[in-house]
Amino acid sequence: MQQRLLAAGGSVDFRTYMEWVLHDPAWGAYGSGQLRVGPDGDFATSPSLGPEFSALLAPQIAQWLGQQPAEAPLALVETGPGEGTLALQLATALASGWPELAARTTLFLVEPNGGMAARQRQLLAGCPLPCRWLSFPELAAAPVRGVLLAHEVLDALAVERIMWDGTLWRRQAVVLHEGTDGQPSLRLEPGETLEPTALTPLEPLGLWPPNPQRPAGFTTELHPGLAPWLMEAAAALAAGQLLVIDYALEAWRYYAPQRCNGTLMAYRQQRATDDPLLDPGQWDLTAHLCLESLQSAAAAAGWHWIGQRRQGEALLALGLAQRLHDLQRVHGADLPDLLSRREALLRLVDPTTLGDFRWVAMATGAAKPSEASEPPSFLQDPPLG
Repeated sequence: MQQRLLAAGGSVDFRTYMEWVLHDPAWGAYGSGQLRVGPDGDFATSPSLGPEFSALLAPQIAQWLGQQPAEAPLALVETGPGEGTLALQLATALASGWPELAARTTLFLVEPNGGMAARQRQLLAGCPLPCRWLSFPELAAAPVRGVLLAHEVLDALAVERIMWDGTLWRRQAVVLHEGTDGQPSLRLEPGETLEPTALTPLEPLGLWPPNPQRPAGFTTELHPGLAPWLMEAAAALAAGQLLVIDYALEAWRYYAPQRCNGTLMAYRQQRATDDPLLDPGQWDLTAHLCLESLQSAAAAAGWHWIGQRRQGEALLALGLAQRLHDLQRVHGADLPDLLSRREALLRLVDPTTLGDFRWVAMATGAAKPSEASEPPSFLQDPPLG
């Protein structure tokens, strides 16, 4: 990192720094494949807790795949598949519960980091669906029909950090300093001011004109990577749905004056810190999404917004309460296994953790819904009884 910064003149904007530390193929946290996902890794995700999450999600995937023309080849595309756990679980669920759909479905994995792709190939060696690893441009050469999943992906797109100095908005920079002991260190400092054209997109977010309640030093994130990502995703899907599952906030919450340091966090070995400069390349960096920014970028890319819901509500709509009830009626099963499954289900809907994720659905091509279309299952009321 020091050599990179020296070559860049000793300072780069935070977005460039975040791109380096996450995706450099030699030493980036994802690019090198050193990050591990799961309860025993750097951070846990919903599918890493066990098969319950995928078992609840699978009927929604099947509902969407079943809306495509009969006999047409189908695609289940996952971007940033992590260890490959969710892809394998969903493929297994489809093959078991919807064999006719599974027989027409290919699993496509969009993974730009070679280190992660190597682990995915190992896990998916026995996958019941045919698997292919392609980039978005490669998919766009022959767009597919089906469902595109982005589970905890967009929060890892490099963000732009901006700081309010009391008069102007400035881009945050990562600067290399030489300490009194002669050892170099990294610092976050205010950088160049935002040009007038960059202020206009801040208006709908409540960041411009200035809010007198916002203190000098207020720092937050913008998401310039959303628009190009959504454009590439739309080009890869001839017709179908995109499901984004990630932490997200409404703009009024995201950019509230009291949220003085944004949402940026770093994760490693089940620990969290708000210091993004700690051991560059060794930590996962992530920032929440802004729902209004996501919706605006989606519309510009041609996506039709279907709706959004918190994960706890979505999983209850897909039958989580019934699964909890069924666990109580299982006889002769291993008690520790039952308790583990129950704990996993409760963690998925815990509003203080995973339950506060947002599920956001969009559609493109012929899959755009009409006014008479039935809404996705996860947006409907939970089943009674």
